[in-house]
Amino acid sequence: MNGLSGRTFLVTGGGSGIGRGTCERLSKEGSRVAVLDRDGGRAKTVANRLRQTGIEAIDLACDVTHESALTDAVQRVVAELGPLRGLVTSAGIFDPGDIRPLAEISLETFEGTLRVNLGGTFLAIKCALPALLEAGGGAIVTIASTAALRGHGRGPSYSASKGGVVALTRILAEQYGERGIRVNCICPGAVAGEGMGAYFASEAGGSQAARENPLGRVGLAEELGATAAYLLSEDASFVHGQILAVDGGASVR
Repeated sequence: MNGLSGRTFLVTGGGSGIGRGTCERLSKEGSRVAVLDRDGGRAKTVANRLRQTGIEAIDLACDVTHESALTDAVQRVVAELGPLRGLVTSAGIFDPGDIRPLAEISLETFEGTLRVNLGGTFLAIKCALPALLEAGGGAIVTIASTAALRGHGRGPSYSASKGGVVALTRILAEQYGERGIRVNCICPGAVAGEGMGAYFASEAGGSQAARENPLGRVGLAEELGATAAYLLSEDASFVHGQILAVDGGASVR
């Protein structure tokens, strides 16, 4: 893909699942990769694997709900890997307490989910924007969910948080397009991987999701990573403000 080799990208939630798949795809394209994850061990594992292929990569143990830590992380990325040209906001959670009717969900579950999924996306972008602008522009890819697009009856807190990510993406596209920053959003469906994707990687979860999908299978973290890398690349230079469902067709039902 054009415009990825030699450039620096930061991926939150990069230690597992879609974030890990994005880091690996960017490394294949010759990018410099900063792997940020609340689980420092996972971040280090992914970064070490990238470094073994000859790619410049660093690991950052950071909670996306802590603004000062994110600010420090971005500064370290620029100091060690060079000008920041793109950000993928893949960090997210699903609280098991969210799998019930809204009236039975605690305020703690609702606020905690929004704090990470929406608040963490907001903070990651806020902290990265000065570096992206200083570099002359770049691209941001937010990760939402098909839960933001359709009411499938699971996770009111999660759905609300991801709906917020979609709305945030749209206003960012309006505010920063003329300043040289493209912003797009991926809405994954069922994707097998580590972390939140572990359920879909299991035989029971994968089989159920496959039955609900026109392609008859679940997605792979690597497939979502390829889409994120495309949106970061110059091949997508006129793609801006878009909300893209990458779900094997599940959202058509």
